[in-house]
Amino acid sequence: MNKFRLLLSCTAALILSSCQPSDTKQVKDTSEQESAMAQQVLSDCHLTVGFDAWEPYQYVDVGDEVTGLDIELVNTVLKSMECTATFKAGTWVALLGELKNGEVDILLGASKTPAREEFALFSNAYRTEEYSLYIRQEDVKMADYNNIAAFIEKGKLLGVVEDYYYGPEVSMLRDGTVTSKSFVSAIMGELNIARLLDKDIDGYLEDSFVGASFIRRKALADNIVAQGLTIQTGDAHIMFSKKTVSEAKVELFNTALHSVKTSPLYQEIIDRYSQ
Repeated sequence: MNKFRLLLSCTAALILSSCQPSDTKQVKDTSEQESAMAQQVLSDCHLTVGFDAWEPYQYVDVGDEVTGLDIELVNTVLKSMECTATFKAGTWVALLGELKNGEVDILLGASKTPAREEFALFSNAYRTEEYSLYIRQEDVKMADYNNIAAFIEKGKLLGVVEDYYYGPEVSMLRDGTVTSKSFVSAIMGELNIARLLDKDIDGYLEDSFVGASFIRRKALADNIVAQGLTIQTGDAHIMFSKKTVSEAKVELFNTALHSVKTSPLYQEIIDRYSQ
């Protein structure tokens, strides 16, 4: 039994029993039962993973390979469970409907909400959603600002994407009668890059991994840098269809996820996409 299978067996024990064996025979019998139950839960384990293309989290690479930060992480966890996956592309709205109907088993990068919990189960958090402030390389004086309020109080214009949530502080400033004038909205992140380079804005907020990917793909490292200010907006979870995935399987997934997150491989994956 490999390390992950052993951990999955332990989780099965928590799901199936709260008893405390008092002798060696009972421990052995219980261990065998736990292993059998874990194997039963994971027997013929194949899951359909829905993804909405969003580089660097989920996208189709050269050779039609589905890859990305989220894809690599979930693949690592499923592999440790000896599960296989099929990937299905779609829009987020369409995929939510398919998850609800049981046409896909998993969605990635989901926020947990009461409405979604009516038809979905959620994993433990597997990463934190974070936004960074990006500025022009030449504007080194802006590196001293440690919050968005200080940035815009100096008359700086800040690029944001319409309908994106950047946390309570930014929401309050965007709604303010005076401070709202410091925000310039765009329909997509790429437009903020162009506006910053054209000096129409003084900085913009972007998801930290997405921002790093933009700069890398467009070879803009000599022009745009992360200022250092970050805003955490919540946790990202794996969402499972209640119609096709049992609570027991989600618990086993969480056990394997914990093992991956506490291993060097997790940080290796994170570091690869943050540069």
